[in-house]
Amino acid sequence: MCDLDTQKDADEFLNSKGELTRRQFTKLSGAVGVAMLLPAVANAQDVTESDVNITTPDGVADCYFVHPSSGSHAAVIVWPDILGLRPAFRMMGKRLAQSGYSVLVVNPFYRDAKSPVVGEGASFGQPEIRNIVLPMARNLNAETHFTDARAMVSWLDQQSAVDTSRRIGTTGYCMGGPMVMRTVAAVPDRLGAGGTFHGGGLATDADNSPHLLIPQTQSAMLHCIAANDDENTPEAKVTLRESYAAAGLSAEIEVYQGTLHGWCPPDSQVYNEAQAERAWSRLLNLFETNLA
Repeated sequence: MCDLDTQKDADEFLNSKGELTRRQFTKLSGAVGVAMLLPAVANAQDVTESDVNITTPDGVADCYFVHPSSGSHAAVIVWPDILGLRPAFRMMGKRLAQSGYSVLVVNPFYRDAKSPVVGEGASFGQPEIRNIVLPMARNLNAETHFTDARAMVSWLDQQSAVDTSRRIGTTGYCMGGPMVMRTVAAVPDRLGAGGTFHGGGLATDADNSPHLLIPQTQSAMLHCIAANDDENTPEAKVTLRESYAAAGLSAEIEVYQGTLHGWCPPDSQVYNEAQAERAWSRLLNLFETNLA
C-alpha cells in the first residue's frame, strides 16, 4: 500500500531519470489530463457513460458507470488506488466497458468528499496530496469495505445493463486490493473473479487480514504484485498461494519484474506500460473465463 517506503522507491526511480524531475512529471501529467491515451481496444464496443449516486449505510457514493450501449453484460466493480476516482480510472473503466463489461468505478472517499479528491497531475509524492488522501484512507476499514461492497453489488443488480445471470468481477489497485478480497467475501454467491494490482496488506498477521477470508469465497483470483512490494514482504505471496490451495480456489499470483508500487494506472509516476498491459491481458482472461 502507498506509504513513505514505496514513495522513496518512486523518488529514487524519478531521480534516476535525469530528464524527468518530480516537478516536470507533475507539470506533464497535469497538462495531458484527460488526453492521456491507453492502447486501443480491439473490436471496441460503443459505450454509454454516466455519473451515478449510490446509497450506502454511510451516505451517498458518487461513482462512474460505463457499459456497452446495447444489451446486458457481466458487471465489474473497480476500486481505485489512494488517489481515488479520477480521469485515469474513468479511462480504465471505459476501456474495460469497451471490452464488453458493465463497469462501476467507485469513489472510495465519498464519506469525506466527492470525486475527484485531488487535481490532475497530483501524486502521492507531494506532501500536500498525502495530507488530503491519507486521512480519508484511514477512515476506511474492513467493515466499510464490506458494507460498500454489498451496496455496489445491490445497485448493479438493479441495472438493465447488467446481466444478473452472470457473476460479477472486481478489480482493485493499491489500497483497493483489500477491498477486492473483501468484496468477493461479502457477496460470494454473486462474485466470480477478482484481480488486485500492487495491492497492499493482502496477507498480514492482523486478525482481520484479507487472506483469512479466502475460505469464505468462490472467486477465481489474480494478484499482480509489484517487484518492490515483494521485496518488502516476500512472504505475502507464499501465504496467498497456500491459502488459495487449501481452499481449492484458482489463483494466479505473480511478481511483475521491474515494476514499482503503483505501476498500473497511466497517470502514475512509475507507470510501466509494458507490464501494465500484460497484467491487463491477464485480467481480461480472468473475466472471460470466470464471469460466465
